[in-house]
Amino acid sequence: MRKSPDYITLSALAGILAILIDIVSMFTYGFLRLGYNSMNETVSSLGSSGSLMSTQISAIWIIVGVLLILFGLGFRKAFSEKGRFAIGASWLIILYGFGEGIGSGIFRADRIANSPTILGVIHEILGSMGVIAILFLPLVMQKVITKKENPLLQIVSIIVFVLGAVFMVFFLFRFSTDGNNFFYLYKGLWQRLFILITSIYLLSIALLMIKKHQKQKVI
Repeated sequence: MRKSPDYITLSALAGILAILIDIVSMFTYGFLRLGYNSMNETVSSLGSSGSLMSTQISAIWIIVGVLLILFGLGFRKAFSEKGRFAIGASWLIILYGFGEGIGSGIFRADRIANSPTILGVIHEILGSMGVIAILFLPLVMQKVITKKENPLLQIVSIIVFVLGAVFMVFFLFRFSTDGNNFFYLYKGLWQRLFILITSIYLLSIALLMIKKHQKQKVI
């Protein structure tokens, strides 16, 4: 029984669109917000209630999350022959979309007296869930697409995982009480680098999905 190439292609395009919207909005709104420092301030602060752009950014994050979930569902169908590894990778993409997208959009990163509100805590929990999911995606992808099938992806997966882990550890210094700590001062940079490398990785997966099913159309 043939899979539906149209559905899989559309879901891959949804993933590509989500990535582009996320990256463009992250840099655009960071540039437009007066007094905002992208090197020092987190992406989440753009969507906090104190921001004039909070409603727009929250809506964008929710849209991005929905698109990523569609992408994850399409991924499962595209690589269904890989069994539990495809299911696992699919869930990681879905969790990323739900946590970093929908969850972050609904629950804003609000703070009072430099401490997170209840909404801020929920935002942190859901966002962390999404970050951990996308961090471990490259390891599962090594089982979905083997070294024999795509040796380059194996190398890229290792690089993305290592760099992602490094940037995530650097980003954890945002909880530091030392405001002069080097890693604390550039917490916005570490977060954006993490988002960039994982976004490029997701983009490569989406393109591989399209390529795989273009071949199936010929068969």
